[in-house]
Amino acid sequence: MTVRTPARESELAALLISPDRELAESFLATVPQVKGFQILADLRSYPTLQTLEMRLRQLQPEIVFVDLGSDFAQAGEVIQYLSNLRPAVHVVGLYAKNDADIILRAVRAGASEFMYQPFEAGLQQEVVSRLRKLRRPAAAAEVNSGKVLVFSSAKPGAGASTLAVQTAFALKRSTGRKVLLVDLDLAGGTIGFFLKLNQNRSIADALNTADLDVSKWSDFTVSCGGIDILTAPESPHLDAVEITRLQDVLQFARFLYDWIVVDAPSIFNSISQHALAESDRTFLITTSELPSLHLTRKAISMLTQSGVSKDQFQVIVNRASKKDGLGGGDLGKLFECSVQASFPNDYFSLHRVITLGRPLSNDCALGKAIEQMAAKIAGASPADKKNTGEAASEIPPHSQRPPVEQPVAAESK
Repeated sequence: MTVRTPARESELAALLISPDRELAESFLATVPQVKGFQILADLRSYPTLQTLEMRLRQLQPEIVFVDLGSDFAQAGEVIQYLSNLRPAVHVVGLYAKNDADIILRAVRAGASEFMYQPFEAGLQQEVVSRLRKLRRPAAAAEVNSGKVLVFSSAKPGAGASTLAVQTAFALKRSTGRKVLLVDLDLAGGTIGFFLKLNQNRSIADALNTADLDVSKWSDFTVSCGGIDILTAPESPHLDAVEITRLQDVLQFARFLYDWIVVDAPSIFNSISQHALAESDRTFLITTSELPSLHLTRKAISMLTQSGVSKDQFQVIVNRASKKDGLGGGDLGKLFECSVQASFPNDYFSLHRVITLGRPLSNDCALGKAIEQMAAKIAGASPADKKNTGEAASEIPPHSQRPPVEQPVAAESK
C-alpha cells in the first residue's frame, strides 16, 4: 500500500535503511534537488527479515537504499533477501566513498546499483535512468491489477464475515465487474456454509499449488450470485501457511478479478496481518460492546507499534444502536483514530438471507448501508468511474475527514 504524492509520481518510491545517520542525512539532503526518488520511510537500523517483509508489504517501495558501511554482514543479508524476492526489489548500496571492493561485494550479494558521497546530482540521475529501464517489465505487469479489500476484527463475532460477503455481492451489483470472495479463516471459515455451497476444493488447495494458472483456477473456486468464491476447507486446516504462497495467490487473483474481497480471521492472527500488508484497503470491524472495544483498541496499538500507520486501515462499528450512547467522536477518542462508519443491527433481515443462503438486498436498512459503502469503495477506482460513469467519492482518509456515522453488518466472525 504505497502512499505516493500525485505531484511526485515520476519519482521512484524508495525505502532507506541506514544506521549511519551522517551518511543518511548527506544522501537525504540531495534527494529534493535531483527529484529522482521519493523516500517513503527511513529505517535507522538494519531490520530483521520479518520486520523488513512487513515494511515492504506496507510501503511497496520500488527501490531500497542500504547502508553498506555500518555492518556489511547485516547489509548483505538484507540485500540477498531483497534480490531473491519475486519480483525482485532493486537495491542501491550507499557508501562513504567510491570503493571497488565494496562495490564488488554488494553486486555479488545482489545489489543493482551503488552510490557514494557526496551523492552528486549527475550520478543520481544516471542511477535513476538505469533503474527505470530495469523496472519497465515489472511496471507493465502492474497495469490493470485488481484491488484487494480485507475485512477483519479484533474480537470474533463482530461481523467481519457478514460484511465481507455482503460487500462482495454489492460490489458486483454496483460495478458489474469481476469479484472474488476469499474465506481466509482456514480453521473456522463459514462462508461456504452460510451460502450453502457445494465445494470440492478450497483456498487451502490454492495455497498448496505451486504453479497457478487460469486452467487450474476454476477448480478451486465456486460461483454464487455472479461472484467467484474461494471457500475455507471443510476440515480445519491447522498447518502453518507459507506467507509467500498467500502473496502468490492474491497477486494471481489481481490479474483475474477487479475486486478481491478477503474475509480474514482475527487481526491478531498472523495470516490476517500479512493479508493487511497485501491489501489496498483494510476494514477493522468492531461492535460497541466493551470486550470488542477493548480488543479493538489493543489491535490498533499492536498495528501501530508494528509500523502500520492509521491511514492503512479503517475502523467500522457494526450493530450500532442509538441506545449505546457512543458516537463516532467518542469512539474516535477511545481508539485515537477516526471511525469510518457505523452499521445498524438488522438481525431479522440478516437471519432471513442466511437461512435462504442468499445475498442481502438493498430493501432493508443494513442492505442499503452496505450498498452505499460498496458504491463509495467502487468510486475510489478510476477505472470504475470511467466505465460506469459513477461519481461516488472515495471514503476519504481518516486524517482528512471528521468522524462519520453511517449505517454495515452482523455476524459470526
